[in-house]
Amino acid sequence: MTARYVVLACMILNLFPQPGSRLAAQENDPHIRVIVNLVQLNVAVTDSKGNYITGLRPQDFSITEDGIPEKLATFGEGAESVRRVVDPAENNKPAEDADKSAPPAASPSGPQTLGELVAGANVFILFDTSNYMYRGFVFAQDAIADFVRSLESANRIAFYSYSRDLSRGAPLTSDRSKVLRAVRTTVAGDEAALYNTLLLTLKDAAQYTGRRVVVVFSNGPDNSSVVPPEDVAELAQSAGVSIYMISTQQAKLEPVSTAVFERMTAATGGKAYFAKSWRDEKRAFASIRDDLAHLYYLSYYPQANPNRAWRSITVKLVGNNLKKYNLRTRKGYRPQPGRFTSDSTTAVSAPDQGNSNAIKLQGEQSR
Repeated sequence: MTARYVVLACMILNLFPQPGSRLAAQENDPHIRVIVNLVQLNVAVTDSKGNYITGLRPQDFSITEDGIPEKLATFGEGAESVRRVVDPAENNKPAEDADKSAPPAASPSGPQTLGELVAGANVFILFDTSNYMYRGFVFAQDAIADFVRSLESANRIAFYSYSRDLSRGAPLTSDRSKVLRAVRTTVAGDEAALYNTLLLTLKDAAQYTGRRVVVVFSNGPDNSSVVPPEDVAELAQSAGVSIYMISTQQAKLEPVSTAVFERMTAATGGKAYFAKSWRDEKRAFASIRDDLAHLYYLSYYPQANPNRAWRSITVKLVGNNLKKYNLRTRKGYRPQPGRFTSDSTTAVSAPDQGNSNAIKLQGEQSR
């Protein structure tokens, strides 16, 4: 039990780098500041029949964090480029005009600024090659290969496989041939350590900006991890990575695994699928592809909030004609605590919730 939490703590500390930033001193009065960076959300909007609702605008969304209203910083839909949302009060413009004034291209200052406007999604595929997969191995490879080919060109893909250990077959790339080659060269392994390897995959995904999702193909329960699934789910929420899981009936035969898969995906804004046949596997991958093509991408800088524990996020649609629709997104996150000294004005920024690369510092918050 002790070893399990030591491993988890080390992984989480490695996930969130803590760069320091020097703040101006106000004479000799010691004080501590906390800097909270961008929070990123993938949001699916559907009607009662599960059809996607498209064409919504930034002003159609309302976000609160622990009940505190938040202002959108960026907005995007599907594979289109994310654009900066301008506060109408700043420019004395109507909301629609303010949205049109957003810059159409990425900022020249590079990926560490809010001006980096992304398109598409970073998709990490995690394939179960444990001994659970022996009978359906080739069919699963075919389904994954079709999924890779079907993704829009704006998306980048990484392919990993796992049994007891994680194998990074293809790092994140837009070159489909490299990913397909990695899919075809996978070999069967031994026992399954899904939660250990999923945690490592989330760590990799958190190093990138914009939309990030992990698509897991699992054929059975986890039988050798030391990391509990609840901690993996919380880390995914705090990192802003959506998890989709496709599993065969083998996993559904174990009620505990079924419940874990469903809770984990729902908490991160993803979905869980249980396939009865290889045709169902392909349909599940097609459903995930459609989901990625219709997700809204929202982000905001949190307002001052003394809560250093779990923060709940609520996203709603504004207007009576939109309230009938269903929204799916992550439920919250846990801010990574910064390290401070009480005798100086040096503060270490809390990491970007959804981007471990530091984005332009915003929202200084005193504590």
